[in-house]
Amino acid sequence: MRAHNRFMRFAILACLAAALLFGASAPLAKILLGSMGPLTLAGLLYLGAALAVAPFSRRGGSAELRRDPGQRGRLLAIVLLGGVLGPVFLLLGLRAAPAASVSLWLNGEIVATVALAWAFFHDHVGRRAIAAAALILIAGILLALPDGHASARAGLFVAIACLCWGMDNNLTSVVSGFTPAQTTLVKGTIAGVANLLLGVVVEHRLPAPVSIATALALGAVAYGLSIMLYITGAQQLGASRAQLLFATGPFLGMVLSWGLLHEPVEPIQLAATPLMALGLSLLLTGRHEHDHVHARVAHTHRHQHDDGHHMHTGPGHPTSGWHTHAHVHEATAHAHPHVPDLHHRHGHPG
Repeated sequence: MRAHNRFMRFAILACLAAALLFGASAPLAKILLGSMGPLTLAGLLYLGAALAVAPFSRRGGSAELRRDPGQRGRLLAIVLLGGVLGPVFLLLGLRAAPAASVSLWLNGEIVATVALAWAFFHDHVGRRAIAAAALILIAGILLALPDGHASARAGLFVAIACLCWGMDNNLTSVVSGFTPAQTTLVKGTIAGVANLLLGVVVEHRLPAPVSIATALALGAVAYGLSIMLYITGAQQLGASRAQLLFATGPFLGMVLSWGLLHEPVEPIQLAATPLMALGLSLLLTGRHEHDHVHARVAHTHRHQHDDGHHMHTGPGHPTSGWHTHAHVHEATAHAHPHVPDLHHRHGHPG
């Protein structure tokens, strides 16, 4: 139990750190949109992410699992949905609505992640999760009311981005063979190049060198480091719970929008904030425990050997501390509090 709690604390801190870094990206990206188009900016942000994680991606993972067509397919979907489509729709939304509102709208990613996790990824979603998703959805609708048609159009763009990232989050939490840094490197490189080329063709302008350097730096921190931390947490917590912690980021984005962009503090934003906060608290205070069976599985991810699941030994395998390598879990059955991480994808209990 003590080891389990330590794993949970580490995963929670990783997701919170990822949220804080990403939360700053919406208002700062809105500033950069004044000097370049959304496709160009999306490309530079992801190229910055790739540059940031490249030094950490040389080692780890499993070459055998990386050759698996299923794992490659998941990674390709992560790149297309989360790296190409999601950022473009977000930046289109930022063009048409206040950054503070867009920052809160990004919590729609939670609803998409939880719904997709329950429907397709065997993630247990109880009444608390349903109530939380409903509160977040209501808050998002409230934010879209004041500005009428323009706000609704921006909200639709952000909703599409959230749907793309919801699927991305679920696929990220189950992809194996790649370390978080390697996943981020592939995602950042392919998505960055694709969006940047589209930007050059469609937007017909290149930003100034200072703007390019600023966008790369923002991408390195708010996307690169953030994505790597998020993947680390999601593999331990499951997609829906990791996303709930990640939801704290948009609130930071809203506050920064007020301070950096001098956007007015709208009463509707203040009204929507406690609804989203209540939804977050409902999910974080849930508890899930039952008898369950683990089938034999081979994968790779960051782990320790004192959590009740990683009892393997072998040549070159460390016996203590955090490390990453390919390993095999033999079939077993037991009961303990758990979340739908890489080891608990056993479906919905009765």
